[in-house]
Amino acid sequence: MKKIPIGIQAFSSLIEGGFVYLDKTDMIYNLANTKACYFLSRPRRFGKSLTLSTLHEYFDGQKNLFVGTKMEKLETKWEKYPVLHFDFNASTYNSVEDVISRINFMISNYEDIFGRNPHAASNSERFESLINAAAAQTNKEVVILVDEYDKPLLNNITAPDLQEKIRKEMKAFYGVLKTCDKQIKMAFITGVTKFSKVSLFSDVNNLKDISNTLDYSTLCGATEKEIHDDLDLYVQSMADYNKISKAACYDELKKWYEGYHFSEDSEDIYNPFGLMRALEEKKFKEYWFESGTPSFLAEIIKKHSMTLADLDNVKRTSSQLSKIDNFNDDPVPLLFQSGYLTIKSYDPILKRYTLTMPNKEIGEALPTFILNFNFPKTDGGDFDITNFIEDVLNGDIDSFMKRLCALLADSSYEIVGEAEKYFQNVFYLIFKLLGFYTEVERNTSDGRMDAVVKTPQNIYVFEFKLDTPAQEALDQINSKEYAVPFSADGRKLNKIGVSFSSETRKVKEWVKE
Repeated sequence: MKKIPIGIQAFSSLIEGGFVYLDKTDMIYNLANTKACYFLSRPRRFGKSLTLSTLHEYFDGQKNLFVGTKMEKLETKWEKYPVLHFDFNASTYNSVEDVISRINFMISNYEDIFGRNPHAASNSERFESLINAAAAQTNKEVVILVDEYDKPLLNNITAPDLQEKIRKEMKAFYGVLKTCDKQIKMAFITGVTKFSKVSLFSDVNNLKDISNTLDYSTLCGATEKEIHDDLDLYVQSMADYNKISKAACYDELKKWYEGYHFSEDSEDIYNPFGLMRALEEKKFKEYWFESGTPSFLAEIIKKHSMTLADLDNVKRTSSQLSKIDNFNDDPVPLLFQSGYLTIKSYDPILKRYTLTMPNKEIGEALPTFILNFNFPKTDGGDFDITNFIEDVLNGDIDSFMKRLCALLADSSYEIVGEAEKYFQNVFYLIFKLLGFYTEVERNTSDGRMDAVVKTPQNIYVFEFKLDTPAQEALDQINSKEYAVPFSADGRKLNKIGVSFSSETRKVKEWVKE
């Protein structure tokens, strides 16, 4: 069997090294043979770099690398073009100077090949001269490839002043794409996010954003058919290792790593990194999430006092999802573009998308990440999760409430926004990550109950109050009959009123029934 590719971004290394390749070259061919400037947004580790590398080898005329692929039957000419490939993923960008230095480094490498114009002073002038020189010396149009264009901006998403300076520098650089339009055969720009307000590409006449188009929805990632065609033997091996049937293994892979949709009509797409790691290690884990979840994710959720329930069945229009510049007001587009939310459905009448967390990996890892970010003691610290689980399973309300009180008392979390919503989110996070069925703000005929938690033997109905006696919270559960829908369930029904103090930021008291 061929080897499983993990983290291989060079097409030549993948082919020559005997690794499995999910063949996307038919889409590569279609893109390469249209004179345009393309933009593609996809989450990290989804195959953007491999896509650019494949384009690079195609335009470099490396026919031997495409033997056995769909490209072999489509391409007959195999012409070679000058390719300028820029990768912004290799720096941290703590200053504008870092950005200038990185651009200078990349341009210099190509100036060693095509020469440098001594009259070109700025990076944008040197870029323009470089394109013209490459076109003149080869008598061919030039191909421009840009990987992770948004890395300098995304790394400074919480530093708006610095980000604005970086925007101006990069805008001048990308403005060359319009100036040299006649010399450019194709440009392809990738990134995780779309910064619309920066207008980095506002001067590009024929920019085509294919991020949410059906034709290219599967350009990055893996489809069900590709897994069955190219990875079936690995799925069988994983099934044997875990002593389950191959069908059961496929089902688990689907639950853990599938669920992404980048257009309203696209087929289900698997996260390629998580999928390949799972097949290699033969274990179901949060591989993609653990490979480098950005801290701004929790910072933004913290800033907006968002509960995980706020991330389920979120509704946004296409225009709202297409940009992240207003993330201070609305973090949902950033969460969508970075892969923590995905399209669940689309309403053509309202022209509105419904978003949700894509799969089990995100559904399990995100609560844990946020909880550990806010409460470090849950991550191998003093908060004993095992005892907490046992208390919840046994219906020992006083014991698990005392543990929650201790956790909140030790928290360094700076509560912002609605304090009651914060406490509700704490409960939701803790119960959710422990695997219990949890629902917040469940609608009833007479209002919305704050939280419901279900275990095999118990149902807990919670009502939270801020600076109000806990008995009033319990009275509300009874007066509004929040527990009535569960009266015939058969499990033990527990009603719990909880009072929080805005002054101490802790649980003040609780009462149970």
